[in-house]
Amino acid sequence: MNPPSWPLRAILGFIAAVLATLIFHQAMWEALHLLGKMPPPFPTAPTQPFGVPRIASLCFWAGLYGAVFGLAMPQLPRPLWLDGLVLGVIAALVGLLVVTAIKGQPIGAGFVPIIWVISLLINGCWGIGVGLIAPLLMPRAVRPV
Repeated sequence: MNPPSWPLRAILGFIAAVLATLIFHQAMWEALHLLGKMPPPFPTAPTQPFGVPRIASLCFWAGLYGAVFGLAMPQLPRPLWLDGLVLGVIAALVGLLVVTAIKGQPIGAGFVPIIWVISLLINGCWGIGVGLIAPLLMPRAVRPV
């Protein structure tokens, strides 16, 4: 059986990451909300510059990471949930070190430890979700053996 084309892997990776955002990312967000560390999950406040709800923005950006994950899946070592955790840590670091700088905020969120812990928990949980969901969506040719 031939492996699926790269566009299909990218699309399915995108979908997996969006689902992981809505399930895993927001579940950890809710757990942290219950601990009093986060506002309620599924934030709908408008984002800049287009005014889309924040949850839609989170899903879109997560989907881009997921598309890359889907493309890389055939070359990734197993288990994929662990590769997804690495993806989540990378996403957290990009958010803390790059996105904050682009937005004119303190780099590393001012290196406040609790912000780093929260970001790593939420994004790490999301990444594990991507690693669990993506192989379920992929055709058999790129699923783990």
